[in-house]
Amino acid sequence: MSVVDIAFYCFAGVTLISGLFVVLSRNPVHSVLWLITAFLSSACLFILLGAELLAMLLVIVYVGAVAVLFLFVVMMLDVDFTELKSEFVRYLPVAALIGVVFLIQLGMVYAVWEPAQNAANLRAAVISDAEAHNTAHLGTLIYDDYLHLFQAAGLILLVAMIGAIVLTLRHRTDVKRQDILKQIYRDPAKAMELKDVKPGQGL
Repeated sequence: MSVVDIAFYCFAGVTLISGLFVVLSRNPVHSVLWLITAFLSSACLFILLGAELLAMLLVIVYVGAVAVLFLFVVMMLDVDFTELKSEFVRYLPVAALIGVVFLIQLGMVYAVWEPAQNAANLRAAVISDAEAHNTAHLGTLIYDDYLHLFQAAGLILLVAMIGAIVLTLRHRTDVKRQDILKQIYRDPAKAMELKDVKPGQGL
């Protein structure tokens, strides 16, 4: 067993353990920290596989932006842990059933999975092509071979973002909002009132 194989198994084990603690940790802050550890271990796995671009994207986007945003949101929110625990116990049977079904599906997929006949030749061709970097190969696949699927995925994410904003938008009556048209078309005669203040008296 080479050093690369040992490093692969170490990072894979850290990723699995971190993912487990993300779910089992009672403190949301600890869950986010374990999630960051899982992201970093996954980035190391990508580096071992020769996908440096994916590793850097994982660190910059997920660790540097998403996970840190989660951490700040969790730390700033006033989370009622008692209510969370009660809801967790309430939906535990349904979650366990979904988890068992998911594990059965993974086992069925793994049992019937077979590598493609020309997969080894394709990997050898990509590795032997020293003129083009793996980033160039990835860009060719995304923006040339699978351009329409990439655009469709972006459209789905855009629709999901707009839907999440619309569903969570609430107009509260106790919040004072700015009405620009009302400010522009206001009548100075009605908006202003002159007061005759006598000397020695207040308003």
